[in-house]
Amino acid sequence: MSLSFNPDTVTIPSGHHIGGRFVELPGEEITVLRPSDEQPMRPVTDGGKEAVDMAVAAARSALAASGWARMNPRDRAKVLFRFAEKIEEKAGYLGRLEAMGSSRLVAGTITGDAIRTAGVVRYFAEYCDKLEGIVTATKADTLSYTRREPYGVCGAIVPWNFPMITAAWKFAPALAAGNAVVMKTSELTPHSLLALAECAAEAGLPGGLLNVLNGWGHTTGAAIVAHPDIGIVSFTGSTKTGAAVMTLAAQSGIKPVVLELGGKSPQIVTRNPGDMDAVATRVANAFMVNAGQVCTLASRLIVDRSVADELVDRVLARTKEINAGPTWDEATTFAPVISARQFERIDTLVQETVKQGAEVLTGASRLEGPNQGNFYAPTVLANVSRANIGFTEEYFGPVMSVATYDEIEEAIAEAQHPIYGLAASVHTQDLKLAMKVADSVEAGMVWVNQHGRDPEFTYAAGGWKGSGFGKDMGRAGIEEFTRQKAVWINYL
Repeated sequence: MSLSFNPDTVTIPSGHHIGGRFVELPGEEITVLRPSDEQPMRPVTDGGKEAVDMAVAAARSALAASGWARMNPRDRAKVLFRFAEKIEEKAGYLGRLEAMGSSRLVAGTITGDAIRTAGVVRYFAEYCDKLEGIVTATKADTLSYTRREPYGVCGAIVPWNFPMITAAWKFAPALAAGNAVVMKTSELTPHSLLALAECAAEAGLPGGLLNVLNGWGHTTGAAIVAHPDIGIVSFTGSTKTGAAVMTLAAQSGIKPVVLELGGKSPQIVTRNPGDMDAVATRVANAFMVNAGQVCTLASRLIVDRSVADELVDRVLARTKEINAGPTWDEATTFAPVISARQFERIDTLVQETVKQGAEVLTGASRLEGPNQGNFYAPTVLANVSRANIGFTEEYFGPVMSVATYDEIEEAIAEAQHPIYGLAASVHTQDLKLAMKVADSVEAGMVWVNQHGRDPEFTYAAGGWKGSGFGKDMGRAGIEEFTRQKAVWINYL
């Protein structure tokens, strides 16, 4: 059965989701376009402070009325399991909604994104009764221990490139830890998260524990960060915006933030990388997936000079094998850029990179074809110096630069970035070299013989330096949404 569908037949949710139901509020109307053809979807309104105040009040009320944080952890888990089952039940609808409204391809949104979102919820449901403290050594006749407790109301602001999955990385652990959540969608991709919130309500999650708001970052997003009753904020997005979130959080009462930000991730290929066809496929996919709109995108290829020509030729060949088209067509293999504004940003950076001395091996232009969306051609550049804007800035598009080296120490030095430290990878059959790279590269995540996260849940994801701090997923992902309390007891 084909996964292709007609986007005009998909029901689109409307409003904010507050207190377990859809709520219409006045506010500036925000136009939402389908990236594949720039046709309008249902618009949303900017909730601003009014929506945030309403959502926080609903969250506080729900925590008090339901006893969510203090109930038997297995009972909390049962609700989250039902939530995961509801997501799976509606995977077809959620996947179609995600595909039509984002740059995600329907070939992956139903069987991948929606099902993986359910998996994230189920994974953290299993953690409900596994948040443990420790007993510390003390003198006789005393007991000293620590325990983990929820913050209460957590704020979350999510990006547009992987809307459902990134949202689940935040709301699932926060709920499992006993918190309520107030989450802002991206104004470019709001609808699938509204549908997820409705799934939660249908699964029996007490209304008000998961609130999903629409709006601009500088209004609704800022109101979430600054709200005095929100105890922690988790943000995924650009490094520049992450710095603004961190600053506002400090200025409005001192609260912790979790930041997963931008990157200029390198992939190193050694002189003995293994099957060259397989390596070329991995390298090409690592910068073309989701039209390059991935924070861990492998935007810098650093390859041993002895195999560079052969590998680059094979990678260039793969850039010609793509099938660009609408996200709702199962045959499409290459996605559009999310918006005309983002397209212009990518192209402006590429053209400036070339002006500063880079050589274009392929691409650097609009991808012409029958499609109405903004498709940027897969682009490979050479001679990008470390002073070039193409080295220092993140494209967030399907663009990769190529550098060569003779000794692995040169490759490691080239891999280090003055700003970013999100991810890196190495392709090699030499375990010693793989371990040397993994130990030496300044990045929060390092992969060997792949680039990008597998659909697993135990892997803690996060960056170093300007790529942020804190972790999503894994044990660390749920511990971010708890705070430690130390208790000291003198025996009477």
